[in-house]
Parts: sequence; structure tokens; C-alpha cells
Amino acid sequence: MSAIRALQASARQSRLLAETSSRLSAHYIQTRSVQTQPAYEGHIPLNWFETGLLTIGSAYKALTDPRRGGLVLPRLRDIMLASTEGRQILKERPRISTRTVDLEKLALLPEGTVGHAYISWLERTGVTPDTREPVHYIDDPELAYVMQRYRECHDLYHCIFNLPVNFESELALKYFEFANLGLPMAGFAAAFAPLRLNSEKRARLFNEAVPWAIKCGTSAKSLITIYWEKRWEQDVKKVKEEFGIWDPPVVRWRKPLNGTKLATAKAQRESGGQ
Repeated sequence: MSAIRALQASARQSRLLAETSSRLSAHYIQTRSVQTQPAYEGHIPLNWFETGLLTIGSAYKALTDPRRGGLVLPRLRDIMLASTEGRQILKERPRISTRTVDLEKLALLPEGTVGHAYISWLERTGVTPDTREPVHYIDDPELAYVMQRYRECHDLYHCIFNLPVNFESELALKYFEFANLGLPMAGFAAAFAPLRLNSEKRARLFNEAVPWAIKCGTSAKSLITIYWEKRWEQDVKKVKEEFGIWDPPVVRWRKPLNGTKLATAKAQRESGGQ
């Protein structure tokens, strides 16, 4: 108990430090003179002082909100460059949003396909492809895109593993992402965020989800190389077989799947869209 209280006290101190850093950073950015030009649309160049403040805030955020993507290492880009599919992603730089993905068309795909599974997951969780934050503070445009790609594909990792959006599932996925992608902030969140769980949920996490995440993540091919937009019509099982991944232990969904929209789409498909 004393160790937990110490960690809680440390977390409170970290929160205060992060909040103070955030205020100082915001004031400094507003009043400073930027000498460099943005490297891409939405890029905000930072100097060494601002980068340090941002790092402190990001570390705290990774602990308190494990849905954040954390930092992306150049190693992810190298993994993509070593893959034919990954190189194509880096060359074409596709984006996943409601502006670039025809969700209505995906809803018409047969059950069992990646596209149909994605639509089902979005509907069941109430999430949209537009919920991921844009990248601003990574100077290298290619690395910035890799980070953006990771953020936009995170929900597809949820989908492919049939994981809901809750704290325990996010943690399980963070363990997988750390093992599979090597994301340092995913590992940081996975290491400390379980302290927020009660003893029962923490035991279930480490007895069921974590062994799956580590074993599956380390043995599977890197999911950052999947060109999802070219695989909408592919069978989910075949994608899993190709990349060497398998389902996690039984997941507890609180919200049942409302199949009304999907049933309507299926009826439209069978009637030829009339």
C-alpha cells in the first residue's frame, strides 16, 4: 500500500508539473518569434526549450490517457521501408477519415471482410475515423506522417482484435503495440496505467490480456505495414493469418451490436441497391 501511495503522490506531482509546463509552453509559443518555417501543413516548429516542455506533458498524458499514441521512432519508418506494402504507404500517404473513406460503401461489403468489420466496430463503439488528433510537433514530414498513420490505424487494431473502447482494452492494445511496434510511450502507459485498475481488473489484465499481447505482438508481422485501404474487401481471417495475429481472450462488451444499419445495408446489397 505504501508503494501505491508513493506512486499516487508522484502522479499528483507529475500532474502539477505537466499543467505548469503546459501553461508556460502555451504562453511561450504565443510570445516567441519563430525562425523556422513549417515543414508541412499543420506543423508547429519547436525549439529545444519547447520540446522539453512538450516531452514532460506527453509523458504524463501517456500515463493518464493510454489512448494517446505517444512518440514514434524512426524505426517504424524503417520497418515500413523494408516492406513493399509499407513503402507504398509512405509514397502515397493515404489518410483514414470520413473525407477519404466511403463508409457507406464499406457497409455494403460482405460479412467477414475488413471493411464490414470496421463499419461494425465504428457503429458499436460510436467512434468515427475523425477522432484522432493531427500531428503538429514532429519536424520531419515523413516521420510526422508515420505518427499520423499510427494514430489513424489505431482503431483498426481495435477492430481486427474485436476490442471495445474501454480502459482495460486500451491497455491490452498498448501492450500489443509496444511489443509489435516498439512505441516507447505505449510501453510507458502499459507499465504504469494498470495502477488505476482495481485488483480484480488488474489481475484479469495480467493473467489474460498481457500474455496474449506480448506473445502475439512479438511474433506477428508489424501492423504498421498494412495498407488497410487496399484490403477492405479482404477476409479478416486471411489478414490475421498473413500477419500472424490471433484474437485476444474473451472480451467483455458492455454495448450490444445494433445490427439495424448493417441489416439495411445487406438488404440493399441483395436487392441491387434499389
